[in-house]
This record gives sequence, C-alpha cells and structure tokens, in this order.
Amino acid sequence: MTISRHTAAAEALAASFPAAATLTVAPVTDRSAVPHSDTTVTASYVGAPSVDLAVILAATTPLLGADTAGLRSEDVLTPALAAAAGALGNGVLSTAILGDATPIIDDADLYALNDATGNAVAWFVIRTRPAGTSDALGADELAGNLKRISNVEMSLTVEIGRTRMSVREVLGLEPGNVVELDRSAGAPADILLNGRKIALGEIVVVDQDYAVRVTKILDPSGEQQ
Repeated sequence: MTISRHTAAAEALAASFPAAATLTVAPVTDRSAVPHSDTTVTASYVGAPSVDLAVILAATTPLLGADTAGLRSEDVLTPALAAAAGALGNGVLSTAILGDATPIIDDADLYALNDATGNAVAWFVIRTRPAGTSDALGADELAGNLKRISNVEMSLTVEIGRTRMSVREVLGLEPGNVVELDRSAGAPADILLNGRKIALGEIVVVDQDYAVRVTKILDPSGEQQ
C-alpha cells in the first residue's frame, strides 16, 4: 500500500512538473544512480502517513518560469510538490526549501522523472516518516501534530487564469500589452493554499478592495461540497 501511494505521488508530481515536455515515472532500485545535486528541493508533509519529500534536479534541467519570472527553484516546484502531497490524502505540506536528500535517501522510495528520450531530468525521493511500528500516524498523534501547526500562516492565492509564453514573448512585453488567459470571463477563480487548489470562488469588490466569495470547496478525492 505504501509503495502504490508513493507511486501515485510521483506520478502526480510528474504531471505538474514545470518542464517543457511530458515526463514519465520510473522506479529506481540502484540508489547510486541518483546524483547529489546543489539543486535539491525538500519539503515535509504531516498527514496519514507523514512523509519527507525531495526533488533532485539534474544539472542541465531548466525549470519553466524559474528564469523568465526570476523565481527560485523551490518556488517553481511548490505546485508539483503540492500535487504529490495531494495524492497522499489529508494533511499539510510545509514550505519547500533548498536542502539535502542524503539523510532520507537510504530509507526512501526513489523515482526518476524521464523525458521522451529516457533521460532523467529529476529524481523524486519520498520516505514515510517512522511512527512507532506503524507506517501511518494514529488519529490522536495526527490531531496533535496538526494542532501544533494550526497557527502557522500559509499563502492563500486566487488565480483567475494562466497562459504559456516563450522567453522571447516575455522579454517583448511592454506597458499596454494584453495577455490572454486560458479562462473565459465569468468562469470561477481557483483558490490555492500554498499552491494547491482547495476551492473555487468568484471575484467581488468589498469596500473598493478586491475579494473572493467561496462558491465550492474541493476535498482531496476531487469531490465538491
């Protein structure tokens, strides 16, 4: 069960990975094949089970958005890590940071994210955090962990649409240009918590400030309330 859940997390991460082409997931059994990299993004996930996560980038891997928008690797990879966490069930994902996967790699499941030529552009490391003799946290322990971090502030973002642009197009932007988004007027906006979509809403104005009215809550299974 743990392996299949980890595989689902790896596939979710690959589907959201900021790469120019679709990536495939392949389990890695030879741990020596996973390189040490200066660009390793790590995060932890408190849930049932709680896990440690890491994405190790190949030296030649470009991340879409990292250069054009001046974003850090950990910022660009946050949505992909959130997608991986979403495959694990209810829980809370920590802020992604540059780190080192060495402390967890020996006990972790490893996956290569391969491009169309079969070359790995990154490696996904996921380790279930030990909790006694059980792979998952008990209900009381999970509640205690969530209570301890309940006052931690997280980034809530409202997104009305996206688009893809080449570097040349971005560099050619000037004041007055109109950038078309992938969403029609009147369509609901996405409400994201630390990069993970949790609800839908509509944009309203309150006291001359923009606000969002929540219209639907999304649960981890994809059902709407």
